[in-house]
Amino acid sequence: MDLEDIRNQINIIDSKILKLLNDRMEQAIMARKFKTEIEDIEREKEILYRIKNSLGQLISANFCEKLFIDIINESKRLQKKGYKVIGFQGEHGAYSEVASKIWNKDLVSAPCKDFSKVFEGVKSGLFDYGIVPVENTLGGVVGQVNDLIINTDLYVVGAIDFPVNHCLLTVPDADYREIRSVYSHPQALAQCRQFLARNKLQPISHYDTAGAARMISEKNLRSSAVIASKMSAKLYNLEVIKENIEDLEINNTRFLILSKEKFEGVGNKCSIIFSTEHKSGTLFSVLEVFAKANINLTRIESIPKQPGTYAFFLDFIGSDKDEKVIKAIDKVSQITKELRFMGCYNERKI
Repeated sequence: MDLEDIRNQINIIDSKILKLLNDRMEQAIMARKFKTEIEDIEREKEILYRIKNSLGQLISANFCEKLFIDIINESKRLQKKGYKVIGFQGEHGAYSEVASKIWNKDLVSAPCKDFSKVFEGVKSGLFDYGIVPVENTLGGVVGQVNDLIINTDLYVVGAIDFPVNHCLLTVPDADYREIRSVYSHPQALAQCRQFLARNKLQPISHYDTAGAARMISEKNLRSSAVIASKMSAKLYNLEVIKENIEDLEINNTRFLILSKEKFEGVGNKCSIIFSTEHKSGTLFSVLEVFAKANINLTRIESIPKQPGTYAFFLDFIGSDKDEKVIKAIDKVSQITKELRFMGCYNERKI
């Protein structure tokens, strides 16, 4: 090990420290939702006491106390700002987070281990919003998300459809000629299959694109690369070796924004979920209502609900304040077994 190796290790540790500080601030912002007051003297004393009794061999108590007083003060400053939080599945840098920043850059994004935690967080009030992918032009529907949607009472308050551009990332100063393997989510690996084959790179599945980026950064894997977003490169101190490595030019993912409250503005798209009697012609009758009202359907998806029964997720162009839409929904409610209006919202295409 030489000076350069030591400095590389320091850079990695610094990145971890910054990541953990950011994670702590996120937790502080979410904690505010359950506190009656920002100031909590007893809690601050408890933190400082615990820190003083958990010191490492090299760090002085005085240094730690000053450091954590600053951290606590910064946490309180952020709590006073009243930030709104959006939950997403994956690690920071995931494409869901990228989409959330495009939808509203002022939201604080909070990572979740799986999609169900996003739904639970919005329902409990921990998150103001949740963002989930529902379909991809190459990979099709996201089955787990659609299963959760048909069983939720949350509303859709926005949508964003944007191109997913995959990047090949490595640790700084890695020699691309020595790269042998590439980590990423199975779907991302599948979307870049031809690129990997041409370059004789072995694909290795990981639970999340951004999680893979974080992993190779923390382990300093110099003979491996990762397929992830440009945001991941910035967050985990990685270098972008090549951009737009997906096999097909059109690789769009559509994301829905969820909330406990309906969108109260004027939207341009609506979503409904309904189920019908198990007999021929019932689905056609529903579609016929929209056809006669000259309402353009943009998506219809059948989702297994219970053994032998299906729910249908349907999107259409229009506003719930439009008379023809109101009448169409009323007619559909009369010929379906169950109908839930998921919301009217604005959809953005990037």
